[in-house]
Amino acid sequence: MFGLRLVVIVLVFARLAHTQEGPERTLQRAIAMHQSGDVEGAIREYRAYLLVRPDSPDVRSNLGAALASTGRYAEAIVEYQAALKRLPKEPRIWLNLALAFYKAGQISDAARELSTLHADDPANQQVILVLSDCWLREGENAKVIGLLSPLDKKDGDLAIAYLLGTALLRDKQIDRGQQIIDRILRNGDSAEARLLLGMAKLEALEYPTAIADLQKAVELNPHLPDLYSYLGQAQMASGDMIAARAAFEKELQQNPNDFDSNLRLAVLLKQDGEYIRARELLARALRVRPGDPGALYQVGATDLAAGEMDRACATLEKVVKQAPQFLEAHVSLAQVYYRLKRKADGDRERAIVQKLKAEQDAKQSRGEAQ
Repeated sequence: MFGLRLVVIVLVFARLAHTQEGPERTLQRAIAMHQSGDVEGAIREYRAYLLVRPDSPDVRSNLGAALASTGRYAEAIVEYQAALKRLPKEPRIWLNLALAFYKAGQISDAARELSTLHADDPANQQVILVLSDCWLREGENAKVIGLLSPLDKKDGDLAIAYLLGTALLRDKQIDRGQQIIDRILRNGDSAEARLLLGMAKLEALEYPTAIADLQKAVELNPHLPDLYSYLGQAQMASGDMIAARAAFEKELQQNPNDFDSNLRLAVLLKQDGEYIRARELLARALRVRPGDPGALYQVGATDLAAGEMDRACATLEKVVKQAPQFLEAHVSLAQVYYRLKRKADGDRERAIVQKLKAEQDAKQSRGEAQ
């Protein structure tokens, strides 16, 4: 590998000598190509320059931007990180690194970088909006509410209102969420308002009217993020699994890292015996929310349905250790133990299931008494 790199460097120097131009001419050509839209040519020239001058953070940042514009986010991340070693915490490069993580679906990495950027520059609106979206995708609704509530004003930014309203509805703060919806509606009917209305009705278990609002939102803006995901959830809850599957597929076509669509479509695929793709979607969901017990449970449940008991056992044991109150995981783990002829372990899990069910029944009884 070292020999190959040496040959490449020698060839680059030979090319520069032959054309009687220095590295700066190569850089000028790279920048001109980048600005004119010849991104692949710019990438080639930036890399040629960096073989001669590898310690230039600005050129590494430019190369990262060119790579990101072609969707090569993993390569862009490497270049941004290399640039930051030379210019630690340079805001422009740092933000671009966070955005590359975000676009690559590495949401937890993006949220980490954006959180630190926000601490350094609390007024940066772009950081606030993307960080809020990251937290929504991670299910951190309380964090979004805490971040955006002080910024929300009656005549304020509708993007902030929309993100805050989404977090409030997901956090089941329906009254506050409804106030946001009403304010957005005062600006006219919109896909965003219809989506929030559909979410509120979905939380209230009003599935037909939720579907109607969400379908209206589709008419207004079929490209609105999360729209098909919530439409699929409403259709799934109403029992229309075929329509739900189609909705989740549409969401993933334009938003491949949507956690709920990956997870719920995987459940439907598992039910139809399509285990290979179900596992692919679950792996993607876990990249968005690493260690999420619900997604991990579905991995184990998919292995159980596919008859792969050893894999199912390992995953479900991890789930019940991480989430001891997860009733369905204990039920599935008991099934796995019995199929593996581990009766004592199966009996133990069955006893845990009975205990958890009794506790749930007691809670429901107390709730009815109140």
